[in-house]
Amino acid sequence: MKRIGILGSTGSIGRMALQVIRHLKGHVTALAAKSNIDLLEEQAKEFRPELVAVWDEAKAKELQARMPDIPVLAGESGVIAAATHSSTELLLSAISGFEGVLPTLRAIEAKKDIALANKEVLVAAGRLVLDLCEKMGVSLIPVDSEHTAIFQCLKGEDMREARRIILTASGGPFREYSQERLAAIGIEDALTHPNYSMGAKVTIDSSTLMNKGLEMIETHFLYDMPLEKIEVVIHPEQVIHSMVEFIDGSIMAQMGEPDMLVPIQVALTHPVRKEGLLKPYDFTRTFALHFSPCDTARFRCLDLAYQSLREKPSMPCFMNAANETLVERFLNKEISWLDISQKLEMLMQQHSAFSPKQYDELASVDLEARQLAQGI
Repeated sequence: MKRIGILGSTGSIGRMALQVIRHLKGHVTALAAKSNIDLLEEQAKEFRPELVAVWDEAKAKELQARMPDIPVLAGESGVIAAATHSSTELLLSAISGFEGVLPTLRAIEAKKDIALANKEVLVAAGRLVLDLCEKMGVSLIPVDSEHTAIFQCLKGEDMREARRIILTASGGPFREYSQERLAAIGIEDALTHPNYSMGAKVTIDSSTLMNKGLEMIETHFLYDMPLEKIEVVIHPEQVIHSMVEFIDGSIMAQMGEPDMLVPIQVALTHPVRKEGLLKPYDFTRTFALHFSPCDTARFRCLDLAYQSLREKPSMPCFMNAANETLVERFLNKEISWLDISQKLEMLMQQHSAFSPKQYDELASVDLEARQLAQGI
């Protein structure tokens, strides 16, 4: 296993990554988190990284006082220092939101291979990221369950022989709701995912199907797959994590328990496999697999994600930031669940899309979208 740095170590992906590293007796070089210094302190004392970073500057000072034997850096510059630390060979980018984009770009510039668990990095800055990876000779390994499935299905295959990529979606907790029931959704309802335990923002995105829309955009960039060759199907059991159909009609599917420990370990140990933490899959139990089309009339966010990719490259960045702000407003009880997609569509109609050439232009688009989404 490579020497690993983790951005977002106190989040759900970061915690599970440390579980995998503990299991495989790997080495952690750097840890970064937003503000949960209690958990970060526990992690640092167990894994003994060479440095720690905290986005919240006041919290960083508090943690340094508690833990004087390990350097604790503060703010965005501290997180970037953790991302580019000289000892790191593989960086797990798991800071959620646009805040993860710049540290990931800087890590690529420092020639760190990237295990990518932050959707926004490719959604907001896909072309920028991939061009930089090619220039620096850096590997980008996906961590999402759907993208690791595609990654494994395509291993050793010729992309020219892939006819289409099929992303599976649980459909969220509201897949069978009528329009009337959707109008009455509360916060606690939306924070319940049928299969995975995730952070609040990702869970809400899963309920609106925006999460699948973001994954579709990632798929387009990761595998250079035309939009019309990427499909989404509802698969409530989430046993099959995604599929690739080839030109001869063969379909490769990756399956397993809906548990993020597997995709995280695949990314951290690539290109080899190690003994995992899950028990062997039990095929003797009674179960069935179901598939159905997505209803984009009721779940508009997925269709809006497809629309964004048909525009110039600033539109996915704008859409992502606006959606993130609207989800936050929903969690703060300022707008309804249905408002997320309705207001997002109105906001996207206001944005004049263009082709950003550098990070600062993307940051301006991100800020504009957030400001507009706060006021609508």
